[in-house]
Amino acid sequence: MEEVIDKDKKTILIVDDEQHIVDILVYNLEKEGYNTLQANDGLTAVDIALNQKPDLILLDIMLPKMDGLAVCKRIRHTLNVPILMLTAKDEEIDKILGLELGADDYVTKPFSVRELMARIKANLRKAEVTSITSTKPEKEDNTKKIIVGDLSLDLDKFEVKVKGEVVDLTLREFEVLKYLANQPGQVITREVLLEKVWGYEYYGDIRTVDVTVRRIREKIEKDTSAPKILITKRGVGYYIASN
Repeated sequence: MEEVIDKDKKTILIVDDEQHIVDILVYNLEKEGYNTLQANDGLTAVDIALNQKPDLILLDIMLPKMDGLAVCKRIRHTLNVPILMLTAKDEEIDKILGLELGADDYVTKPFSVRELMARIKANLRKAEVTSITSTKPEKEDNTKKIIVGDLSLDLDKFEVKVKGEVVDLTLREFEVLKYLANQPGQVITREVLLEKVWGYEYYGDIRTVDVTVRRIREKIEKDTSAPKILITKRGVGYYIASN
């Protein structure tokens, strides 16, 4: 029997080959008022995601038929929904948040259900705000831009340029850069970035910020070992050079 989806609720696709984990997630997500979809292998996950277009995807890395990293890459070609990777290997963070994949976040197994729910809410909230912003009509004569030195951000088009050249950033990378560029020269701690950009107050891994900043640098800096735009204040945080 086909599952009836309540369109007033957010729908979350759970992709994991361990049925007991799926059952725990379904129980807790439905208790929180979400619709759920399930897949136990990578190929089914891609098929359900592209057909059902969920609002968020919880995606395990170790999957039969197609692993989670390949699934993420496939889905990202078509859908721009938050993807949270579930992984037992937290050393995989570089890959998981890699720009070639486009995952938004990751949670390491075994995870706290409370923490996972907090991250899901934060990612859905952020996606909703971004969607509202991006559907506003553009005004040619009143384009919102942030320009700091060689860096230019077009907030209407979600476009970044360095010395006039367009740089392709993921949505999360754009949000980090925008937050920093709004306050050039001001050092922002990783904790503040985690709270303001990811929406986490208590939960969240600081390394998520570091990896995202490193990915941004790979795209906007000529020499990542001696950055001129996105600077690290050792032991404190990051800032955009104001000159």
